[in-house]
Amino acid sequence: MSVTRRTSVTRRRMMARSGALGAGIAFTGALSELFAGTAAAQGLGHSGYGPLIPDPDGLLDLPKGFRYRVLSREGDPLLSGEGRVPSNHDGMAAFAGRSGGRNGRVHLVRNHENRATARIGVPTVEGLTYDPMGKGGCTALTLDRRGNVLDERVAIAGTAVNCAGGPTPWGTWLTCEETEDKAGTNGYTKDHGFIFEVDPADPHRSGAVPLTAMGRFQHEAIAVDPRRGVVYETEDAFDRPFGLFYRFLPHRPRGGLGSLRAGGRLQAMRVPGVPDLSSIQETGAAFDGIEWVDVPDPLAVRTPVRLQDFGPKGITHAQKLEGCYWGGTNVYFVSSFARSAEGSAADHYGQIWRYDPAARRLTLVIVFGPDTDVQLPGESPDNICLAPSGGLMVCEDGNGAQHVFGVTRHGEVYALARNAQAITSASPIAAGGTPEEPEWGEFAGVTFSPDGETMYVNCYTPGTTFAVTGPWRRT
Repeated sequence: MSVTRRTSVTRRRMMARSGALGAGIAFTGALSELFAGTAAAQGLGHSGYGPLIPDPDGLLDLPKGFRYRVLSREGDPLLSGEGRVPSNHDGMAAFAGRSGGRNGRVHLVRNHENRATARIGVPTVEGLTYDPMGKGGCTALTLDRRGNVLDERVAIAGTAVNCAGGPTPWGTWLTCEETEDKAGTNGYTKDHGFIFEVDPADPHRSGAVPLTAMGRFQHEAIAVDPRRGVVYETEDAFDRPFGLFYRFLPHRPRGGLGSLRAGGRLQAMRVPGVPDLSSIQETGAAFDGIEWVDVPDPLAVRTPVRLQDFGPKGITHAQKLEGCYWGGTNVYFVSSFARSAEGSAADHYGQIWRYDPAARRLTLVIVFGPDTDVQLPGESPDNICLAPSGGLMVCEDGNGAQHVFGVTRHGEVYALARNAQAITSASPIAAGGTPEEPEWGEFAGVTFSPDGETMYVNCYTPGTTFAVTGPWRRT
């Protein structure tokens, strides 16, 4: 194992420089907590698409020239007649219809991060339900070429806490359970903590089959190496010891719907001499000779994976491992923050790590901390995606009014949307707060249509899915 250390630079300079890496993917971790809180929205009128204009209908504030359409709202009837639109809209992806064509249909697959206490669970449907006591799952919307909703139905049901996931190169969605509750806990009749594959066009083709070989733990997100078929997985564990970074080596690496059911090997990353990634604080630090260690018990029958015996050398942990993205020939993953008061080795406000499989090298692309020139208050944003401009769109998950922020390739930050629907005690979908101190539901699941003409985004609570159109800039 060798370590290479490069000269540290300011975070603003690194953000501008990172735009060339992986078509902008390297911005990901740098955005952790950067845009949280209402103060970040102030003074952004001279960048992006201009100031946000208050929505007279009180739902979504957008810049001049942009419009939104509400595609779906929590509690409304599903067009399929299977029940009501579930609560807690989270991760989402858009897929081109199988008929192809620039102006063809679009399929949206939407996660519902429902725990056992969720207000409206995903309706159980024969052939699509894993555990009838689970309230989580996914719903799928089909849109025509004009953006009208043709269908909205259950895509998978009976799962739990479906937070994020990721698309596959063969056009399916891998939805991740962010829990490790076993049967008998919270009323569940089956173990949870798995990944499930969802066919966005025909959910009955994928069913509700847990991909058990990919591990049972608090999954957050995945990214697939399109060349080798390796699936990288993050674990957002809430307590110490924190989560691990994994790779899954499938027996059928060429992929295709159902290929992951054939099994494979689950391994966890070991950075020699680094038990906790938060201890690395220098931008550009690189580690060669990264090791991958077989997980002793992927199903965590007796012991959670992160607590299992990985040998005398141990294993590498990190707090708040969330986003996971494939860009170019590398996989990028994010630690949103680390807090020594909660058990981490050191404090930071966000890290981006880049792993190069060919070189077996791990590099800290960017890190934010209290001693940098950027102060990062509040909570971190959640979901992120590439924008038609080549920059990024980021969903805020913080306090106060919530935003979708954009970031240009030069690191310029601007507000694209603001959630105008305050949650109060008078709201039919109240989640706390009072009329004097309202709360705003966070944004989640930002994604673009295959032709780049429409941005789709969720409001987590009250669950709302928007389609936003406007004069998107092109590069």
